[in-house]
Formats: sequence, structure tokens, C-alpha cells
Amino acid sequence: MPDGRVPVPLGLGPAPPQRTARLAASALHLPVAIFQGGADPVVRREGTRAWVERLREMGTRVEYDEYPGVLHDSWVQAYRGGQIFDWFDQHVRDPYPERVRFTADAYRLASAYWVDFDLLTPGTPASIDLRFNGTNRLQGTTTDLDGLTLNLAGHPQYTAGQPVVVTLDGQTVTAPAEGDRLSLRRVAGRWTSGAASPAPTAKQEGAEGPMERVISERHVYVYGTADNPDEAELARRREIAEQAANWSVYRGEFLGRIMVFPRVVADRNVRPSDLQGAHLVLFGTRETNAQIRHFAPRLPIHLDPSAASDHGLVYLYPNENRYVLISSGLPWWHSMEGQTAPGGGIFGGDVAALRLSGQGDFLLFQGSPDNAIATGRFDREWQLPEEAAAAMRGSGAVQIR
Repeated sequence: MPDGRVPVPLGLGPAPPQRTARLAASALHLPVAIFQGGADPVVRREGTRAWVERLREMGTRVEYDEYPGVLHDSWVQAYRGGQIFDWFDQHVRDPYPERVRFTADAYRLASAYWVDFDLLTPGTPASIDLRFNGTNRLQGTTTDLDGLTLNLAGHPQYTAGQPVVVTLDGQTVTAPAEGDRLSLRRVAGRWTSGAASPAPTAKQEGAEGPMERVISERHVYVYGTADNPDEAELARRREIAEQAANWSVYRGEFLGRIMVFPRVVADRNVRPSDLQGAHLVLFGTRETNAQIRHFAPRLPIHLDPSAASDHGLVYLYPNENRYVLISSGLPWWHSMEGQTAPGGGIFGGDVAALRLSGQGDFLLFQGSPDNAIATGRFDREWQLPEEAAAAMRGSGAVQIR
């Protein structure tokens, strides 16, 4: 904020995804106020208490208020008399803390204070715990990180024009900071000075997954007509795409109604503007969907049409500055009984798209998404991990490029 204050997350009953726990260390310098209804039927107090304890153990400043008998509307107490605004006024952001400790599993999250992560593997948590122990001297540890930059300008323990001594993971590097920035990279397991960045074809910011990124931004649902299906089959395909696009559900007294209306189009009606400005969710195979056929030479996996009746394959792949998400065979929300399965997250219900929340980059299943054959994240170079590739080959249901 312009006056130096930092927007601090206000938890009115935190219900973070399970994978958020591995990022909790990043809250070291972020004061947190949490308000919980003691009788909340949506966010249980036991889970909130566990988060409070976790954050406190990591050294985070946490204030916790639990209101007996209060349901999900703990915000009434939090805002009463303007108390939360008084709490905000107590805290001012320090842009130059002596210590930076944070974890990131995506490039879009890979910056904190005076440290930037330059090279990591999206989906794998990279972490650092680094502190000044003297003027131009730093010491710390990293995990699963191969490149970083220190932005030292303005730090009270940095003197421009003098060498900087950094000890990382027991290895010491002495180098000048160019333009008050010092970049380090790991080469053959050892840290050295120099910049690191993803290869042009590798995962990078804006092209790193996971699948839920597709539904969090503008996207279009596309069903196939390439094989000239009869009217009944065409209607079935359109219905599947419309199920995925149906975000309009009532979520009860407190949550209200979700009103989202993505476009649903046939493959032949995809516009140039859709290709440039939206992610595409493509249903079918290269035999049935002209858009999948168009991207086929670049795509790493294809479902065998003969397996489409009892297998489902869903994955995303980069398309310049956008994604295509391929859904072949059974849709990703299909249940063993052949009915739509409930959505995920706090909204739940029948929002099929939300079943992608918490998923990785790919999923191959038989019968139901609960019966996964292979699931996970592509590696740094958008390649299938060998274990997942072996499982997919063993299924006999897919062809791998």
C-alpha cells in the first residue's frame, strides 16, 4: 500500500486446501488475525485451531478469536465497532527484514521481500531460509531451488560497491552485486554466481499448471463435431460441455449463488480471439474434435478411442501464453454410477469444473476419477514422470508421444 502498510489476510474461518500447509512457513513476517465461529457448520473450529497452532509454532504472529455459538458469520464480530480496522492500523510492512523464509511451488508465487526464485520445478515446493549475519554477509539453506536473485538495494545491511558473501547450504559464494542485484544458480549441485532461468520450452510463469489455472481465468468449453456425429451423439457431446460450463448453483444462505457463464461452442466455431485470449477446454479425441486434431502434433498423450467407454483422460498443456485442457473419454467429474460427481472446495455441489481444484497437471482413470491409474504433475520440461508414463503405457488406454 502507498503508506507502507501491508494488506494482511483476514481469516473469517480459514478453510485452505490441504496443499497450503506446505506454504505456511512463508507467513513469518505476516501478522494474521483469525476469527472463528464456535458452531460453524462449514469450517470446523478444530481445523482452524490446528492452523493457529501451526502458524504459532513457525513464529508467525497470530491473534485468534473464537465466538461460542456463532455459525459461519464470524465476520459480524470481527467488524463490530471497527475493531479489525484498528488491528490493521497496528501493523506496518517492513520491506527489508533481516530474515526471509518462504516456500513457493509456482513461479507466480516465487517472490518475497528481497528474494526472487528464478529456477524451480512447479508443483514441487522450493524453499529458502536466508538471513543477514553482518554487512553484505548472508547465510541460509534452500530446498529444491536451482536459481535465485537477491534484490539488495535499500537494505540497511547492504553496502553498495562491496562484494557480497553468501553461504548457502554450506557453500560460500563471494561476488559483486550488479545493480544492487546478486543472482546465484546451482550447477552440478554447487552454488555459483550467475543468473538462471527456465528454458524457453520449460515451465515458467503463465505456463506452469496445474489444471485449476484453466478454470480460474477466461476459458471456453469446446465439444467435437469433426467426425460428423448424428444428432443424438452431437446432443450428448454438447450436454457434457454444458455440464462442465454450468457454474450457476445456489450454495445456501451464507454463500449465495455462483453466477458464471462461460461460452460453450462446437470445435468449428472457435474464434481466433478465443485462441488468443482464453484457455480452451477441449472434449473428445483427435478423431472427434478438430481443435484437438489441430494441437495433436504437440500434445504428449492421446486416449485410444477404443478405451473411451470406460477410461477418462484429462490434462493441460501450454499453448503459447494460454493452455489447452484435454478431456477425452469419461469426463473428469464422472462417477462409478455414471452420474455427475459433486464439485470440490467450499462451493462443492454440482459445479463439475471445481473437480479440477486440487488436481495436478494430468489424470488418467478407469470408471471413476477415484480410480486413478496415473495422476500428478509434468516435470520442469513438460514431460511425464517415468512412473506415470509407465502406468499409462501399462493401462493400454493411451498413446504417449
